[in-house]
Amino acid sequence: MLALQELGTALVDLNDSQLAQIPLEPDMLEALALARRLRQREARRRQLQYIGKLMRKTDHEAIQQAYDTLMQKDRMHIQLHHQAEHWRDRLLNDGNSVITEFLEHFPEASAQQLRQLVRGALKESAHNKPPSHARKLFRFVLESLKHASQ
Repeated sequence: MLALQELGTALVDLNDSQLAQIPLEPDMLEALALARRLRQREARRRQLQYIGKLMRKTDHEAIQQAYDTLMQKDRMHIQLHHQAEHWRDRLLNDGNSVITEFLEHFPEASAQQLRQLVRGALKESAHNKPPSHARKLFRFVLESLKHASQ
């Protein structure tokens, strides 16, 4: 019973687009929406208990499976961003050897565009300008990682 209430609490924390990916009945969606709006601690606690009660009447295994799948996608997305940040930092700090290593790992990436972005980001950093090239470099690296993972 507590596990179902914890799952309900986790569902309250999701946004609307994430909730749309989980098979929920209309009364459950209403209960979740109300729990989001409640600010008083005791009222929220009672609403979460009600959500736990509703969970017992639904196919909570399907809901749990959909929630786990959604969380796995989020973890993979975060991990991909961390990898892109790591590559970007290495490209900016370690010089041409890392550019060569990156192009070996991701042969579909444009070498010319990569070198231009690195050069522009380094120039911006040296002149204390806003990091627009560093952002473009991050997006370029992220797209390369996404393309390679497909």
